[in-house]
Amino acid sequence: MKDYFNILEVSEDATDEEIKKQYRKLSKKYHPDVNPDGADKFKDIAEAYDVLSDPQKKTNYINEKNNPFQGTQFEDFFKNMFRGGAPNTPFTNRPKNPDKIIKMVITPTESYLGVDKDVNFQRNVGCSDCGGSGGDHHHCTQCHGSGVLVQVVGSGFFQQQVRRTCPSCNGRGYIITKYCNTCSGVGTKSSFESMKINLPKGVDDGQFFKIPERGDFNNGFYGDLIIQAMIDNTGDFQKMGNDLIYNLNLGYKDLLSDSFMIPHPSGDLKVPSPDLIDTTRPLRLKGKGYQNGDMYVKLNVKFNKKDL
Repeated sequence: MKDYFNILEVSEDATDEEIKKQYRKLSKKYHPDVNPDGADKFKDIAEAYDVLSDPQKKTNYINEKNNPFQGTQFEDFFKNMFRGGAPNTPFTNRPKNPDKIIKMVITPTESYLGVDKDVNFQRNVGCSDCGGSGGDHHHCTQCHGSGVLVQVVGSGFFQQQVRRTCPSCNGRGYIITKYCNTCSGVGTKSSFESMKINLPKGVDDGQFFKIPERGDFNNGFYGDLIIQAMIDNTGDFQKMGNDLIYNLNLGYKDLLSDSFMIPHPSGDLKVPSPDLIDTTRPLRLKGKGYQNGDMYVKLNVKFNKKDL
């Protein structure tokens, strides 16, 4: 059983904000685009955050972690032991296809309000002529069509199964006897697709969203599509955690006004002008950020001397 707390390098009593902060830090460090050797670590980090960021999943995980002889893992252990090492179905025991990760750039305003975004991507789909099999074939006799070889180690109560991909059929479960003319035995073809993704309010920079079975086709089944949201903080607004940042330029007449009009994703805000205009300290608007966050308005004074 994976130690998700250890993977995210946090303690079991870590707060939701600490977990989220550590997730953002580690996901950036081990992202495959930044660290080519960090792909496996990157997936473990995403998996850990998916569990620990959900209250119900987190509770179930801690209970199972602290009580290893309860829950589905222990039940599966008994099922495998009394099954005598026999595999379930071919698709159950085959290695999971790699996830297809696509980055989606959104603005702080889109994160604040939530947004529907169109995403265009290329993926490998199963060949329609051969059904993704690659051509005429027969069951692999070495793995009996399961795609994996199962070795039982240990004995009695401590009996365990060790699975590995069948070398004879490379995990397909069958041997091709005549290659498909359309895909030349590959079993897939390239497809350019478009779909609409709904991103909820408060999306964080680097956050992942999984769309099951919309990834690449391989060995008879589809992998998952992972959408990674990336916040573009180069515009007027910036998202810093749950806080919203805005730079407000003030002219000479603004300095003499009783109030400021400050743009906000939900509509302009009329804010009383402070008695002291201090450009070194931003204005704080409580509760106007993301979720329970605040909005900070940085004051910049700019005017032409001719206006005096």
